[in-house]
Amino acid sequence: HVSRSFTMSACFCTPEAPPARADSTFRVTMVPGDGVGPELMTAVKEVFKAGNVPVEFEEFHLSEVQNMASEEKLDQVLASMKNNRVAIKGKIHTPMEYKGELASYEMSLRRKLDLFANVVHVNSLPGYSTRHNNLDLVIIREQTEGEYSSLEHESVKGVIECLKIITREKSRRIAKFAFDYATKKGRSKVTAVHKANIMKLGDGLFLQNCAEVAELYPKIKYENMIIDNCCMQLVQNPYQFDVLVMPNLYGNIIDNLAAGLVGGAGVVPGESYSSEYAVFETGARHPFAQAVGRNIANPTAMLLSAANMLRHLSLEYHSQMVSEAVKRVIKQGKVRTRDLGGYSTTGDFVRAVVDNLR
Repeated sequence: HVSRSFTMSACFCTPEAPPARADSTFRVTMVPGDGVGPELMTAVKEVFKAGNVPVEFEEFHLSEVQNMASEEKLDQVLASMKNNRVAIKGKIHTPMEYKGELASYEMSLRRKLDLFANVVHVNSLPGYSTRHNNLDLVIIREQTEGEYSSLEHESVKGVIECLKIITREKSRRIAKFAFDYATKKGRSKVTAVHKANIMKLGDGLFLQNCAEVAELYPKIKYENMIIDNCCMQLVQNPYQFDVLVMPNLYGNIIDNLAAGLVGGAGVVPGESYSSEYAVFETGARHPFAQAVGRNIANPTAMLLSAANMLRHLSLEYHSQMVSEAVKRVIKQGKVRTRDLGGYSTTGDFVRAVVDNLR
């Protein structure tokens, strides 16, 4: 087996991957995570096997809630990701209780790989009707700083200070990523989402950098919107949006709100990029713990993320095959998991996708 590696520059560029030949296999790191993650990864493996997809997985079980996490384990996962440069992962659930370490494993992975850009493409699924149909918008979120800086302390008894970090360098980088993405994908507008009316310095700096970067892209319309208004506008008239760019916490909230517009956490794929690595995961990060072992989770989001991963590896044919099969099953409407109003199991859905592989 030949392991292919390539780089992806900090702008949104096409990876310089050699065309995949039939005799080459791509190695990909797989981290199933918690909740229904392992079941969703089984779905990916079954579909890949049925479609003869030339990908070999290096699997690591990392979990904070099942006592399957240690610094050593984290280092193994990081080494594998750095080696393979591409990974697919489930949600690593972060326990609420404080055990002496503020940064979760999820955050540590993102920081150590510098996965600064999270991209969630919210797209209506043909054949599944929601209040708003034919939606097509992209949420780009900075995810290495902001409110997720893990810098909290008790200054005096009963008073916690929680620091939100915004830097010029990282604000500029995510803004440039958003405009590069819009340019490459032929999109016409970028909206920066903020709360600069209250956080005048922090979000003010983020906004200032977005405006400066926007000037370098005269063909793309630029506007900004306050986060609370943005939530209302997304529910009332989501068609006004094209590409949205925002700091960490707002991105997390908007990802989930927007996922709800097209069918929920089970149908929206996502991906995270650094200048060198790409990690594919579901768009709305949700472990869905209450569904574990019940064979009811919807594998759509994870399968579409896997298809996007194949496109990233320049396996265009296989990518198309997997995503078209998933979309065909949803369009036919005979096999629907509970979250989409049906009674089918995860297994039923995977079998239907396999039957639709062409």
